[in-house]
Amino acid sequence: MATSEQRVAIVIPARYGSTRLPGKPLADIAGKPMVQHVYERALQVANAQVVVIATDDERVAEAVRDFGGVCVMTSPDHPSGTDRLAEVMAQVDADIYINLQGDEPLVRPSDIEALAAGMLADASVNVGTLCHPIDAHEAGNPNTVKVVLAGNGNALYFSRSPIPYPRDSEVATYLKHVGVYAYRRDVLAEYASLPQPMMEHAEKLEQLRLMAAGYCIRAYVVEPTGPGVDTPECLEQVRALMTGQAPVAKPTLADIRLVITDVDGVLTDGGIYYDATGECLKRFHVRDGMGMRLLEENGVRVAVLSGRDSATLRKRVADLGVTLCQFGVKDKYAACIQLMAQANANSTETACIGDDVIDLPAFAACGQSFAVADAPSYVQAAANYTLRTKGGEGAFRELADEILLVQGKGAVLHSVAGYSKIMNKMAQ
Repeated sequence: MATSEQRVAIVIPARYGSTRLPGKPLADIAGKPMVQHVYERALQVANAQVVVIATDDERVAEAVRDFGGVCVMTSPDHPSGTDRLAEVMAQVDADIYINLQGDEPLVRPSDIEALAAGMLADASVNVGTLCHPIDAHEAGNPNTVKVVLAGNGNALYFSRSPIPYPRDSEVATYLKHVGVYAYRRDVLAEYASLPQPMMEHAEKLEQLRLMAAGYCIRAYVVEPTGPGVDTPECLEQVRALMTGQAPVAKPTLADIRLVITDVDGVLTDGGIYYDATGECLKRFHVRDGMGMRLLEENGVRVAVLSGRDSATLRKRVADLGVTLCQFGVKDKYAACIQLMAQANANSTETACIGDDVIDLPAFAACGQSFAVADAPSYVQAAANYTLRTKGGEGAFRELADEILLVQGKGAVLHSVAGYSKIMNKMAQ
């Protein structure tokens, strides 16, 4: 049995550079830089003896010194937060190091205390983390990392995919991984020398490196946490919560009455083929067509929006009975506004799917935006969500199914009785 005599250090990484929100640690929230809120909450963790901020930027360091915090400078070249923590270990002596992200101003000190207490109570736990229950809709978001646990609380696997997968449409229980880690000193010392396994490369999750090396990660279940700050929208939401204002409700799939989809790269694989006469050919997926009809027959309008125009495209749209469409569009923002007006839907009730920079104006016009799985990383970053499926391989159907499930229309997907009510009107 371990004792509380072990020294616990909380390390708060605070990088100035951020793809979605540059200068994030210094973003003002209720008159203080965000990193100060995290630091002050960390000071309330009763079983931690040290709290330090680790940064690679003098602007952050200066702000920390201004509010009286303790700061250590680290290299800007670390590939992960864990590597940065290993550098801090050389400057801060402790037995257990807790990595608390600098973009979590709503972190509960009690959750960090529970994590530290678990590590202090059981010397066999080399790495600890946190998780909490989420619903099926959030589990479908690849930006939300899921974890499944063994009976003793050890993680079996972390994934961006929904795990466990509900093969027979049963309601599964999902746990969201909260990115707070506690490491024993010897684990950190070895981390940098561990090989990066295939699953870490595939999932882009650094904790899988530890699991592949044979380390057990104990996950402690807590109550659902407040939002972190990853985008400007997240920042505004957190500001509202911390200043006592009513946060603006984010639209959900339950609100959707119109789905606007791009064509090339979404309904097709992006390839353009020409026959011997010069006619442009495209490869569509039948499941996407079925998804369009399922939405239309269940009260959700579908609109096709394309920067191109061709007889092939018009024929496919006509075959599916889609009447809301615009072709050869140069201004997708304006086109989305027009399509909303035709469908009698506002932006909150509209979702769009895209795959490239030409779709960014549509993302801005619609309340919810989805990028296909093979969209460039900067397009995925601009979307609210990234789908699991590539363009031309059923990406539209993935979103259509999720909308139907959230809106209580799942019977049309997995029961003969449900589908038979609309089957005579269906087309693929």
